[in-house]
Amino acid sequence: MSGFTLHLASATHGERIPGVASFVGADASGGFGILPGRAHFLTVLDYGLARFRIGDGPWRYLACPGAVLRFVGDDLFVNTRRYRVDDDYGRISALLAGQLAREEAELKAVKDNLHRLEHELFRRLRQIDRWRS
Repeated sequence: MSGFTLHLASATHGERIPGVASFVGADASGGFGILPGRAHFLTVLDYGLARFRIGDGPWRYLACPGAVLRFVGDDLFVNTRRYRVDDDYGRISALLAGQLAREEAELKAVKDNLHRLEHELFRRLRQIDRWRS
């Protein structure tokens, strides 16, 4: 087989990369690889780096804060909030450790605040319900 097509999509952009010979990523169960001709596959990538290779070329690295991955036919779809692709492992590792890690921490803080707000809202609704009774 000559390879498969990698479809990367985020909230702001996407790209199509044909001729991918292999893809290596990690999910909750551990690391895995995808080669052309693999059976249908669906998983959720962990926060971190994945890598892929076009033909016999060098590894390219994909940094993302988690993603939904689906392989069907000759197409690999990776859908995430944001991603970066780079040929330089050191550069993309630094990005992952710096910028993406900060953004994930900020997003977690927002989610925690929303959770607390929701909890307080339900508490007040229960109080109003008791006052009406």
